[in-house]
Amino acid sequence: MELDSRQTIILAVLVLFLGRFLNGKIQFLQKYNIPEPVTGGVIASVLFSCIYLIFDQSVNFSLKQRDILLVIFFTCVGLSARFSTLLKGGKALITLLIIAVCYLFIQNITGVGVALLTGLPPQVGVLGSSVSLSGGHGTAIAWAPIFAESFNIDNAMEIGIACATFGLVLGGICGGPIANHLINKHQLSSSSNEQLSVGFAHEEEKITVNTIYTVLLILCIAIGIGIHLHQYLQTLGITLPIFVPCLFGGIILTNTVPLVWKSIPWPSGTPTLALISDFSLGLFLAMSLMSLQLWTLIDLAMPILLLLLAQVLVITLFTIFIVFKALGKNYDAAVIASGYAGLGLGATPTAIANMTAVTKKYGASPQAFIVIPLIGAFFIDISNAIIIQWFMNWLV
Repeated sequence: MELDSRQTIILAVLVLFLGRFLNGKIQFLQKYNIPEPVTGGVIASVLFSCIYLIFDQSVNFSLKQRDILLVIFFTCVGLSARFSTLLKGGKALITLLIIAVCYLFIQNITGVGVALLTGLPPQVGVLGSSVSLSGGHGTAIAWAPIFAESFNIDNAMEIGIACATFGLVLGGICGGPIANHLINKHQLSSSSNEQLSVGFAHEEEKITVNTIYTVLLILCIAIGIGIHLHQYLQTLGITLPIFVPCLFGGIILTNTVPLVWKSIPWPSGTPTLALISDFSLGLFLAMSLMSLQLWTLIDLAMPILLLLLAQVLVITLFTIFIVFKALGKNYDAAVIASGYAGLGLGATPTAIANMTAVTKKYGASPQAFIVIPLIGAFFIDISNAIIIQWFMNWLV
């Protein structure tokens, strides 16, 4: 069964509504800040898997809009990134970068250990660790053929996609409970007077047609800058996901134009920009999760389950006892911890969704929404590539 773009969007919105309905009814989901797209998306993917197993009928989606939504979302994040806020978060950014690089080693060592215990080649442990978890689907797809060719792992692609898939879900589930535990245990609260970076807490916030037009205009200009920056970097031999240059396009605009033309109503920190961020992120996650083909993972279920359980345990302890304490044991550190759990197991959008759910409940954390995207969208990919290669050489 093939769904076109219109039908895919309709279903994604219904998935979001399902997640919102269940989160409103089930206390556990509310208490632990499980993102609505994760709730609805997981249920939808399970349902479509049952349809395939029972009726031998797969549902395929048109996901072109999903990639566009990701670009829009990160451009919105860039437009919210004032250098004044970034400078305040400079120490946190450097600290988390060092911690994150160290964790890539811990994550791979954990994976290798579980692989050896379950009788799998140790290289599978690396493939199911930083390659697919910290790296996500894109990194798993890129590295799987290399693992298959170098180590004769014929099902490397399936293993990588399987771990990335379940990591995406688990990253969205465990981030909220971690933040909830830290905030309640240490009696933390937001000290920021700024609007939420994604979404907004009060429905009465004023959003008009003019504010939407303004954000739309600035978004398109920022994305244009990002596209040209992306093309320029490619000529230099630097390949990054398109949303990374668009993120910087937003940062460039928001830190130059308001200083030159102070009379322009700039969208940074406004409910309209937060609403568009929330809209694009929610649909992106709903489309990503509802399209997971879980039935392809059945044969690998037990080894993957043991590997992922070990990774969830390790990253939970790591965020609570290392990340949170190293970043100052304050409210921002708790929000960043929830995001880092999503980042270490899933992907940057999962991390943002975790932090969005937390800040909607407890208050804004502008620093977290700058530090986590920069770590996840840029620094980790570079560090991860070097560390993956080091482990491959070590395990030859």
